[in-house]
Amino acid sequence: MSDTPLPPSLAEIAEDFRSATNDLKLQLLLEFSDELPGLPERYVGHLDQLERVDECQSPLFLTVEVDDGDALDARAVHLFFDAPAEAPTTRGFAGILHEGLDGLTAAEVLAVPDDAPMRFGLAEAVSPLRMRGMVAMLARIKRQVRARTATA
Repeated sequence: MSDTPLPPSLAEIAEDFRSATNDLKLQLLLEFSDELPGLPERYVGHLDQLERVDECQSPLFLTVEVDDGDALDARAVHLFFDAPAEAPTTRGFAGILHEGLDGLTAAEVLAVPDDAPMRFGLAEAVSPLRMRGMVAMLARIKRQVRARTATA
């Protein structure tokens, strides 16, 4: 794993998971699943405007909006996810990323290490295939932020 620090909001969530038993990790994941905000009205019924994350075992769609501005460290990122209620693990991963990244600046989101999902200690509680889905969500979020800010 890289030693690049996580943003404080994501680091706090990671610490909560790392310090929990596997049963408690699954309970925390369910809480994040329940707390995932619904799509804003402009995206409801328009999943074609969101990107599907094929690596997820359940259908998950996401999109990123970035506020206007000149500098990456002044442009807030907003995340939107759509995942079915009957997919609590996938929704939980989306909830973690939403809670930990939504509202950060583009620079902060782009600085999140690609291995961040592996720092939650969830690999002992969920399958490697599911972990791949969370890694893919983060990769797509970062790619969309780069595309919307026209940075490489």
